Amino acid sequence: MPAGPAARPTSHHRTPAARGDGARRRVGIKDVARQADVSLGTVSNVLNRPEIVAEPTRRRVLDVIDALGYVRSEGARQLRGFTSRLVAVLVLDLANPFFTALAAGVEQAAGEADLGIMVGTAGRGPADEARHLSLITSHQIRGAVLAAGDGAGRTAAAFRRHDVPFVVADQNAPQPGACSVGIDDVAGGQAAVQHLLQQGHRSIGYVGGPDRLQQVRDRRRGAAIAVDLAGLPGAVLRDLPCPALTVSAGKDAGHRILGLAQRPTAVFCANDLLALGVLQALYEAGLRVPDDIAVMGYDDIEFAASAVVPLTSVRRPAVALGREAGRLLLADTAEGPGHEHAHVVLQPELVVRRSTMRTPAR
Repeated sequence: MPAGPAARPTSHHRTPAARGDGARRRVGIKDVARQADVSLGTVSNVLNRPEIVAEPTRRRVLDVIDALGYVRSEGARQLRGFTSRLVAVLVLDLANPFFTALAAGVEQAAGEADLGIMVGTAGRGPADEARHLSLITSHQIRGAVLAAGDGAGRTAAAFRRHDVPFVVADQNAPQPGACSVGIDDVAGGQAAVQHLLQQGHRSIGYVGGPDRLQQVRDRRRGAAIAVDLAGLPGAVLRDLPCPALTVSAGKDAGHRILGLAQRPTAVFCANDLLALGVLQALYEAGLRVPDDIAVMGYDDIEFAASAVVPLTSVRRPAVALGREAGRLLLADTAEGPGHEHAHVVLQPELVVRRSTMRTPAR
């Protein structure tokens, strides 16, 4: 059953739009090769087959590309007045259903303007980001929605240098010179742990993902606020960090929980994939959820409700997030320099299911 406030957008922090003058001489591949002291073939391999280039060389070439502002020149760029009917969507992880739902929201907004989308993963490092930027700029993609987690700021800076319109999605902070859409993950983390405290839990494990991700830190901060507001010591919350937001990382965390001398009575996971992995480990060990240990996720992906024990989660409106980001991007590209940038915040929603509801004592 759903509880808590409905998802609703709020808009604030409007700033004047900014655009580059685009007047610089076009930098060519020979300039990059000369500056990096490598062959033309090496530069081509860095752009097209980065995995075959030694890491130090690849890093040096990418640094020069970034510094010089190099963009590959292709036939589509030579057509004056040509504008692609595609919008790019760059996400942190396409294996996570949250991001596929976000992309579906962008596609809805693009479809309203008779446009299509191209989707890519930009959270794996600078080489991927450089490749996507080169494709987007060389084919004059109309603009991009960036939902690349910790890489969004770095990618946004590169897009800004190349004067490519973009909107940052899933970042709950205003972005300079661009629109952004975020979700209040501090409120979501707070709602999650308040629910567990109301169920009587006083030892709660936080299975978190990479600390470099602002969303992971915000959910942890919201959890700590809930404990503090309840007048309880911070030790109620125990950290169980994970290197990734995946089912396998969650299963590993579940095994670690099983090995603790004093196990927490409830676990709050930074996303549903982690929670599903924890559920697997506990189920295989013969523990009962929620009677032996309660498990809560975050995102409320489609699989949460159909887990072996239906998963309590904090719903983040992924489709609405993508749709709003897409509409802001289309408004930006339509209005040009007169566009006012907005920061929109959507609210999460607690969805309670069986994984945290203890069976009443008889």
